[in-house]
Amino acid sequence: MTQTFYITTPIYYANSLPHLGHLYSTIVADVIQRSKKQRGFDTYFLTGTDEHGINIQRAAEKNGKTPQQQVAYVSGELKRMFHDFRLDTENGGYDVFMRTTEPFHYEGAQHLWREIAKNKTPKGNETIYKGFYEGWFCAPCAEFKTEEQYVLVDGSDVPNCLIHERPLDKIAEESYFFRLSDYDEFLIDLIEKDAGLVRPEARRNEVLSFIRGGLQDLSISRQKASVSWGIPVPDDENHVMYVWLDALSNYITALGYGNTEKASVGFEKYWQNAVHLVGKDILRFHTVYWLSFLTAAGLTLPKTVYAHGMWLDADGRKMGKTMGNVIDVDVLHEHFQVDALRYFLLRDMVFGQDGKFGYENLIDRANADLASGLGNLASRTFSMITKYREGLIPSGKIAEENYINAKRAGVSPDEQELVSVIEHARDEFLRRFDNFEFSLALETVWTVIARVDKLISDSKPWELIKDDKQAETLNAVLYRASETLRWLCILLYPVMPEATKNIYGQIGLSEDIAAIDPANLKWGELVTGTRIGETVGVFPRIDKSKVMNEIKEQSAISDQRSAESEPEAIATGSSVPSEAVVEQTDNFITIDDFIKVDLRVGEIKAAERIPDADKLLRFEVDLGEEKPRQILAGLAEYYDPETLIGRKVVVVANLKPRKMRGLESQGMICAASLEDNSGPKPALATFLEDVEIGARLK
Repeated sequence: MTQTFYITTPIYYANSLPHLGHLYSTIVADVIQRSKKQRGFDTYFLTGTDEHGINIQRAAEKNGKTPQQQVAYVSGELKRMFHDFRLDTENGGYDVFMRTTEPFHYEGAQHLWREIAKNKTPKGNETIYKGFYEGWFCAPCAEFKTEEQYVLVDGSDVPNCLIHERPLDKIAEESYFFRLSDYDEFLIDLIEKDAGLVRPEARRNEVLSFIRGGLQDLSISRQKASVSWGIPVPDDENHVMYVWLDALSNYITALGYGNTEKASVGFEKYWQNAVHLVGKDILRFHTVYWLSFLTAAGLTLPKTVYAHGMWLDADGRKMGKTMGNVIDVDVLHEHFQVDALRYFLLRDMVFGQDGKFGYENLIDRANADLASGLGNLASRTFSMITKYREGLIPSGKIAEENYINAKRAGVSPDEQELVSVIEHARDEFLRRFDNFEFSLALETVWTVIARVDKLISDSKPWELIKDDKQAETLNAVLYRASETLRWLCILLYPVMPEATKNIYGQIGLSEDIAAIDPANLKWGELVTGTRIGETVGVFPRIDKSKVMNEIKEQSAISDQRSAESEPEAIATGSSVPSEAVVEQTDNFITIDDFIKVDLRVGEIKAAERIPDADKLLRFEVDLGEEKPRQILAGLAEYYDPETLIGRKVVVVANLKPRKMRGLESQGMICAASLEDNSGPKPALATFLEDVEIGARLK
């Protein structure tokens, strides 16, 4: 019997236009569902909009629209963004775009209310009761605030929400309550016993801490006289459902729970294996509230609620319009390949933690890992097969009598060494993917890319072709590279579906890689004699200077405001007071001193960690000399070595060699950092323009 898998993004609140947060959550969910489907699961993928509540009612009034017009506009914009980034049903993405204004959702949400109401709490009390509520309410949060959750501003009797920093509404009215206070012991026992229910562990501990702090009964309705835009409470037309009971129930009503319209989807079929992806800011609602509602209704709980982090800007600051550091999704769509963005989002954020996002970070990652990494491996492999073997995949076998020739070229006659590496990488990739460790999974795969790229560089096929005795060695190198690319395409399909299909076709293969389970891959299934397709660059190198200038023009980002606020800094070219500049003149060097330093452009050809050396990386850097130089640098704490291969760097070429850990370092790679190491990680000095290897900096 086929195993099912159900994944949801947060149900996005329809009071604001799409942004990076919406895009990130949905891309991760899309990647996961493609991975599961590729491995044989029957999947169902939900995203959509939460369309009720006072906040939407107010937003509609502000924009001169009805609430229905407001939510239709926002959900339409979200759908447009998802189509642009190929996340919609048409492109193999979500199965349903859920809207909580759908009639079937009204039917299902009201059914859930009735099911909750007819049962007892774990302590034997009624689950829902009517009472009177008086308190401070935050419309954007859609929740009432306790004293610990707001702050009084000087000169005002109205407190501000700590999250949104805006005045709260004083609400005093009749309300229905869910007896959440009776679920504290149940929730603690549940979450402690099931380590996979709330993830990651740090967020799980936060939820447990919140519960142990004491739970208050939860207001689950508003009077229709004050909030008209909502689902009517069953058997009471004077009340509408409180937004979270309404919103959270979408995850089950979309599967057919409590309604007939969606019954064919299969609530029993999919809900048994449900995974919710949510932002860390709404984790409490999806755990404390949602798990309690489901338990009260006698329903199965989701397998996992996983809270991801937030994207900060490149300097680690929270993004906001007032900061001028918001990432524009339309800019992303215009300037970057969708698959490059997908890769960056999964590679650069450790899932569950906050990550840093800047357009330049994205360009650097795309150029290093995709243009110079996977893309370069594919293009150089296919170009050599076309040039040296008339476009046909050669045999990978080396006859025993030619072993000695292969060894002389630095190629192992036995392919099993590479096979073991790639099989281990495959298994590790799948294990980490199943554990939501996407960044580490991708890092594992890129070690394979670096290894095969090194195989080509070390064996020098352009030299092997000149020696008839090395024909089988050349064949083996080209076959191993091609077969590795076949494996990589299948492994990486969920992350980069379009690019991997493209490369797979260039190998000369036509199967649907979306339906090939990577767990079943076997080495050697690439048939000798297969004619490769037309070689086309999949990841063109991004002109960083050009793209950044275009983005800055579009975004109208200017430093004028900060410049006007710091006139002394402009006058002296420094952030220190002008009188301090005079005192620094003793540190000046003469031009004669400077010209003694030989700064050269180098390209990193190989990079690896040094055993038992936590801080050192060993590089092989091409300076345009007879052979690459070995250079050691203390960058292991800040960079993954595989990500640096192909980078052009500034090298002090005439530094006296010195030994570290028994290895001779023949120069120094230049990097920038603050004197006291208080800033971000050291940044490698590199180039915006294309410069020749070995060129001298003057």
